[in-house]
Amino acid sequence: MGIRRELPPELGGVFAVGRARDAGVGRGRLRGSDLTSTFHGARSVRVERPDPDDVPDVAKERARVLAQVRELAAVLADHAFFAGITAAMVHGIPLPPFHHSVRRAGGGGPPELTPLVVGVHKPRSPVRRARVRGIHLDPALAPVVEVDGIRVTDLASTWAMLGVELGERDLVAAADHLLRIPRHPGGFRPPERGPHVTREQLADAIGRRRGAERLRRALARARTGSSSPRESRLRLILVDGGLPEPVLDYDVSAPYGAFVACLDLAYPEWKVGYEYDGSGHRTQAQFERDVAKREWLADLGGDVLHFTARDLRGPEREVVRRARAALIRQGVAKV
Repeated sequence: MGIRRELPPELGGVFAVGRARDAGVGRGRLRGSDLTSTFHGARSVRVERPDPDDVPDVAKERARVLAQVRELAAVLADHAFFAGITAAMVHGIPLPPFHHSVRRAGGGGPPELTPLVVGVHKPRSPVRRARVRGIHLDPALAPVVEVDGIRVTDLASTWAMLGVELGERDLVAAADHLLRIPRHPGGFRPPERGPHVTREQLADAIGRRRGAERLRRALARARTGSSSPRESRLRLILVDGGLPEPVLDYDVSAPYGAFVACLDLAYPEWKVGYEYDGSGHRTQAQFERDVAKREWLADLGGDVLHFTARDLRGPEREVVRRARAALIRQGVAKV
């Protein structure tokens, strides 16, 4: 077996075949087993993937899409850009789990790639290429920015394009992510940044596009204090189940003013809180912090319930029943 020739370093990990040929790379080398090709005219260097059991599904999905995006970007025309669901993946906007980049052909058989969404501004013709859904857009409804060298629609217009793709709750979760102002529990330090976009920018992006009514309803329900899509979903389940809207990201203080804990959702006047325990709560250190938090809050007369992904996948009425029971235990007569 011959020694594999190293690729010119200036090509990087993703490159166009034409660029590689100009750099002196031969046809045989471009068929090397260390290279992959999803899109005609492009190559990607194979990289060792982490153990899939050690990577959350959402992270695996986004990494898979980004690898496809970078390969396609190497051969797209300069005026083309990624839009819609694909742009949301690039931006890191949370999407529901059914938006996968891989699907089964005809319900079975080998996997197929779901087309990447590629836009151009009118009056240009949509991109026509295998594994691509080409669309043409009004420039006013699709401003373009660069994210890590990839041309995509900006955050606000990308969210607005999801109005025809997602349900209302998923649009709320996406807006919550964009509007969130991350802060330090207890307020000991100021927030390190503002929101990704403002509520006004999202409202302006809706315009008269398709799905406008659903987008407006979702934006009216979006909040700034949700730390994850699951927290957003828990809040919406409670409210849609007839409970009052809880306070998000609520700091609990002792009677003498010392900071005790921060709750994901709370009814401060009734001393009831709800926590969503994601995968980050599986560590020993986080488990110990959670135990200490429950004890501190119990000492203050509070009642805190914990919900997991399994709870949110189950019947919503059971989530609401548990949440309401905690309020009743605290003496709330009508909920």
